[in-house]
Amino acid sequence: MYQWILPSLSEILAASESTVAECSPTKAERQWRVSLAATEHLLINSLTTAVSDASQGLVLAAPAPLFSQPILTQSLQTVTFTAKPFNPLALMPFQMPDAIAIADEQVTPHESVLPLLPADPLAAEQFCLVFTDKFRLVLVLAEHKNGNKTFSFSFEPEVVQQAWRSLGARVILTNPDLFSELDALVEKYSPVAPDYRTVIQFSQLLLQQFTEPKEETELRGQEDTAKEETCTRQHADTANFLPSPHRPDVELLQAFAHEVRTPLTTIRTMTRLLLKRRDLPANVITRLEIIDHECTEQIDRMELLFKAAELETSTSVKSANTQLTPMCLDQILQQSIPRWQQAANRRNLTLDVVLPQQLPTVVSNPNMLDRVLTGLMENFTRSLPAGSCIQVQVIPAGDQLKLQLLPQFQCEDASIAATPAPPIRKALGQLLMFQPETGTISLNIAATKHLFQAIGGKLIVRQRPHYGEVLTIFLPLEVSNKQKLGVGS
Repeated sequence: MYQWILPSLSEILAASESTVAECSPTKAERQWRVSLAATEHLLINSLTTAVSDASQGLVLAAPAPLFSQPILTQSLQTVTFTAKPFNPLALMPFQMPDAIAIADEQVTPHESVLPLLPADPLAAEQFCLVFTDKFRLVLVLAEHKNGNKTFSFSFEPEVVQQAWRSLGARVILTNPDLFSELDALVEKYSPVAPDYRTVIQFSQLLLQQFTEPKEETELRGQEDTAKEETCTRQHADTANFLPSPHRPDVELLQAFAHEVRTPLTTIRTMTRLLLKRRDLPANVITRLEIIDHECTEQIDRMELLFKAAELETSTSVKSANTQLTPMCLDQILQQSIPRWQQAANRRNLTLDVVLPQQLPTVVSNPNMLDRVLTGLMENFTRSLPAGSCIQVQVIPAGDQLKLQLLPQFQCEDASIAATPAPPIRKALGQLLMFQPETGTISLNIAATKHLFQAIGGKLIVRQRPHYGEVLTIFLPLEVSNKQKLGVGS
């Protein structure tokens, strides 16, 4: 649900799965800065060298102009949106490419200023929409109520167009007479899919610039050394998971998750752009859909690793719990069960799901629950021998809903006469486990429990004779559901 009458740009990108994981303000701001630098390089490389008074692109930005290179300020038309007290001159008739003078500031050619309503959540976001003949791009840095920030970007023409529609609707609210001229400028740069080489170049620029400054690395190393000399080492196990900030293995995992996720997101973006074409053979479409699925699956895995590392460096899970909300579990399961079935089929397993006739409303984090459950199922299927069955039971349990994963080793394959030995797992640092038999790297039980705790749930892992490892998840019911089931308050 939107926070306001119009969606913010971060909400639009989140709905399009273009959002990078929520993280600390420092990291998100750094991603924003690096991406702006990459965009600046991309624009400079794409501009024609011919001298002309005609504009070669349009930039809509907030809360201030973002590019200062003379070649860009002279070649691009810029409109800046701000929620600061209105400049009376900003309400003058729209002038493009002529300048709108800003009091006490030097006039910049091709630059205009338009207001945002102070109550608009978009006023708290930094954004940049770029329109050129070769590509369209939207970048957004948004701050959440818990203090964390999220950086997002997208080259997809439909996503950029949705962002413009949302921004254009705001222009209609504040300056309706100016909308038609600005809309004509946007439409001048047709929403064509960018050349894949443009997206690759952007990704290469990101990777080139996403190197941590030497001073920051040295300072962090000094802090870690001092902490190691004064603190005793903490061990996390399945019964006790104590967060410890500034741990090198956790920071390495965060960096690894980000570096893997960035190229995968680029590949998925290019794949989806190709899928929009109507001249592709059926077998090519099938292969592209497989690529899209595999990229999405691995991006989700990296999201979980990143979130687990973020929880490990926080002092509590309170910030994550602030996003808990009543949600329809039936909708989540309808989306998740087909993916669980695919994971089981890939490993020659049988999945049997037992659901009640009516699923109650639970309280959790809608954005995370599906990913956490799917990640847990993925790891669970990797630990079972081929021919096994997995029974998923969902039943009410007091003021909670219980979801249980129960392996059954004799459902179809009679040659499996006894419960197999549990898979060998080796610890990798404080968060990860390595399974040598399959080469699988996954979150350990303690980290997985911490993830469930962050989304309002609880995970219990037990070894039972003739059953093997049984996983049980508890999710709290909404108050109205507790009353319906006769549970006392």
